[in-house]
Amino acid sequence: MKLKNKLTLGITFLFVLIVSFGLLSIVYINRLSDDAGKILKDNQETLLYANNMLKAMETASQQSTWVNNFDSNLVKQEHNITEPGEETATHTVRVHFELLKTNTGDSAQYPQIRRAIYTIMDLNQKAIIRKNSVAQKTADNATIWLTIIFTIIAIVSFTFVLNFPSVIANPIRTLSQGISDIANKNYKSRIHINQKDEFGDLANAFNKMAAKLEEYDSSNLARILFEKKRIEAIINNMHDPVIGLDDQKKVLFVNSEALKISGLSEKDMIGRPVQDIAVTNDLIRSLIRELIQSTPSEHSAPNSPLKIYADGKESFFEKDILTILSEQAEEKERFVVGYVIILKNITPFKELDFAKTNFIATVSHELKTPISAIKLSLQLLEDERIGASNTEQKQLMQNIRGEAERLLKITGELLNMTQVETGKIQLNLQPTPAKDILQYAVDAVKAEAEQKHITINTFLPQVLPMVMADKDKTAWVLTNLLSNAIHYSHEDTKVLLNVQQVNDRIQFAVQDFGKGIDADYIDKIFDRYFKIPGSKQEGTGLGLAISKEFIEAQGGFITVSSERGAGSIFTVSLKTAG
Repeated sequence: MKLKNKLTLGITFLFVLIVSFGLLSIVYINRLSDDAGKILKDNQETLLYANNMLKAMETASQQSTWVNNFDSNLVKQEHNITEPGEETATHTVRVHFELLKTNTGDSAQYPQIRRAIYTIMDLNQKAIIRKNSVAQKTADNATIWLTIIFTIIAIVSFTFVLNFPSVIANPIRTLSQGISDIANKNYKSRIHINQKDEFGDLANAFNKMAAKLEEYDSSNLARILFEKKRIEAIINNMHDPVIGLDDQKKVLFVNSEALKISGLSEKDMIGRPVQDIAVTNDLIRSLIRELIQSTPSEHSAPNSPLKIYADGKESFFEKDILTILSEQAEEKERFVVGYVIILKNITPFKELDFAKTNFIATVSHELKTPISAIKLSLQLLEDERIGASNTEQKQLMQNIRGEAERLLKITGELLNMTQVETGKIQLNLQPTPAKDILQYAVDAVKAEAEQKHITINTFLPQVLPMVMADKDKTAWVLTNLLSNAIHYSHEDTKVLLNVQQVNDRIQFAVQDFGKGIDADYIDKIFDRYFKIPGSKQEGTGLGLAISKEFIEAQGGFITVSSERGAGSIFTVSLKTAG
């Protein structure tokens, strides 16, 4: 039987019982009402009329109106005859009453009338007793039948309440357990519901689905295992160390290169939380520091190279953390399913970089001697004591001096860059008045500014705390920024150099009103060897890169804001002393 039919049958049965109980209650109530009404309406009224007639006869000697009272009650009684024998007795009363009215002195009629009235009263009292017994019997029958029906309804309802929910709840519970098993990939789970209803059909459909899933899972298990082994082989044959974590940061896999540099075995890592491993391993701790402190982006930017002893020498690795995301097809939401830590071996590139840096440092250092000799020889040529020079010779010597200064600046920048690249920036941090740094930079570019008729306006508060900085390197940075500002400014304009305190930092802001920097190049101007396309600036493109390294090495930062056609503002921020 279908579940719908079961529900309909059960509810219909309860409905029939309830309706039957209600109808039977109404029938018995009406019968009781009728019996009680008959008693009150017929017999009680007859007794009332008889009693009134007796009272009227008792006042016959005192009142002349008793005849009218007696006659009116007798008429009412004549219209309310309900019991056998009552009509005869009433007729007797009427006959003797008429004789009494004809012969008022005939006292012999009084006993006859009273006897007939008592007969009427006796008949109605017996009728009342009889009808009361009938009503009582009706009430008893009603009580019995209503109690029986109520008991049946109560038992059936109680049984229905106890058993009927299980008809729905038990199959649902069984289905829920089966679905949970399938969700946990227990495809051998089956549901056994021996019912010929919708639940039975659903159980059969579920079992067919589970069988298909089990068949599919079994057919793909070998292929999945093969793919798993192939992926493990690929990871183990990678020359870069690789560590895989799940979303709870437990180690899923680790290749032989990662085991080699960490000094751990596979059993020490697989299945363990990486935080527990990091407690006793410095390398793992440095690898997961960012992962534990914050959630990395989908493809985190590489950090500074890690120096690790591997392959019998000091090696360099670049760490890259990949966040593996998956997407729920139903909700279109992406969630983290794991992380992969990759260490790219950049030792050959680092060795080449060291060789390049050493070469640049050597060449730059060696170039200083001939450049100094050129400048010394040029100074001797400009001395009038060894002979006067004509206009063309003076112009030639001026050009030589300019090129020598340019070469000297380039070699200086290259030497500074070698310090940056080798990480051997020598700093002399000490409390320094901001005014001294500012004045040094202004004096260094004063001649250059005068050539273009550019005014340098400085704004320095009277009360300003000292700045914690390397005076020489900070002054070199401000000089470079001022020189760039002058170069890109139009003649007969101005350059602003503003110094102010912002919270616990001192900010040096260099502002020009030149052509500005295109938005496409804002993020690139601090890159090494970068030059803005189309600019006439000469040099190596290292000035801003070196400036950034010098300032960051002091714990500060340098920023730029620019608008095309409105100039640029370079801001250097350093900590205050104390």
